[in-house]
Amino acid sequence: MSCTEYKNIWVYAELTGGRVSQTTLELLAKSINLKEKLGGTDKIAAVILGEHTAEYSKLLFSYGAEQVICVEGAKLAEYKPRVYKDALVKLVEKHKPSIFLFPASPLGRELAPRVMCRLGTGLTADAIDLDIDEDGTFVQTTPNFGGNILSHIAIPEKRPQMCTVHPKVFAPIEPIEGAEGELIKEELDIACDDCYEVVSTEEKVITGIPVDKADIVVSGGFGIKSPEEFGMLKELADLIGGQIGCSRPICENGWFGHEYQIGQSGATISPKLIINVAISGSVQYMAGMDKSKCVMSINKDSNAPIFDLSNYGVVGDFRAVIPAIVEEIKNRRA
Repeated sequence: MSCTEYKNIWVYAELTGGRVSQTTLELLAKSINLKEKLGGTDKIAAVILGEHTAEYSKLLFSYGAEQVICVEGAKLAEYKPRVYKDALVKLVEKHKPSIFLFPASPLGRELAPRVMCRLGTGLTADAIDLDIDEDGTFVQTTPNFGGNILSHIAIPEKRPQMCTVHPKVFAPIEPIEGAEGELIKEELDIACDDCYEVVSTEEKVITGIPVDKADIVVSGGFGIKSPEEFGMLKELADLIGGQIGCSRPICENGWFGHEYQIGQSGATISPKLIINVAISGSVQYMAGMDKSKCVMSINKDSNAPIFDLSNYGVVGDFRAVIPAIVEEIKNRRA
């Protein structure tokens, strides 16, 4: 089938805790930009699966969706990857979208590849930017090789062009009160998946403010050599009302859980202030914090890439710098 037979931009509307995910709203906003660059004739559709999904249509219209394609049913009440995959494949085969965007959430990262394999198309994982080039080609940007280079990926011969997109790389539009669109209710013959059963779900408890919601973050990297040294960062964070964050190697060492990781494979954050300590600044890490309002970095290497993104920089050993900052704050407060 020719690529020209595929049209429109789809966003998978992910539900988390009975709410449409923030990343879904961000992708709807970016779809408006993509539609404009494609000539303005594509429709932007939010695709939502669940037990009572039509009730979310007003919200999705207000954030930029022109169509809401919903599938309802008891079989979809709980997320099951094979059931959801079958539903999305049937929808794609019927409606033939050109672009299909998913949040790069745990669910999106599991579901999108399953859909891609069944459709025999292409998928870019964890994109940090989306664009249409001068030739009208949809281009997805993602960090590779440990975050040290950026790859620009296109899917020229297969449709739909699929990708998962990292949270917080785009901003949602201001909701349009009273916005309307086309609600399409699809009835699909979907088989149950009785291989397993969801017994219960519960939200993971995180001590303090989640790193992606904190106004102040003190983040440590590979230059910190022991969990004990992280105590200095924790003291500073507590003193200024902040939360601890870290780069990927720290999580891989087992010092902190994944929920504290900042970067393409962790959290994308936009705090009022981030203090990077002993972090050189890989592309992967900086993709997760480059929307921060004010960036301060401490590193012994004056050529560390993190300084290119910093408003303030200290070239020095954090073991001397952090205690000096802590002491100065305490003296001023005294």
